[in-house]
Amino acid sequence: MNIQRAQEIAASPVLADVLCNGVPIYIQHVDESKGTARIYSLDEPENEQEVALADLIEQESRQIILPVNNYGTTDTI
Repeated sequence: MNIQRAQEIAASPVLADVLCNGVPIYIQHVDESKGTARIYSLDEPENEQEVALADLIEQESRQIILPVNNYGTTDTI
């Protein structure tokens, strides 16, 4: 992940879908000079760690199409 995007995610109030080694994480802080991020697993918030930005992968947003509603149209979330 590039530094700018990691900083945007860390500053955003919206939780982004980011993985580190396949595990969903939260980015707390980005250290631009070291190219690292302070993160924690969403399942283990007490286990903070510093990782290389290259280890972080942002997942694409997924759009889910719901079945047809009572009005004959589909709902998207």
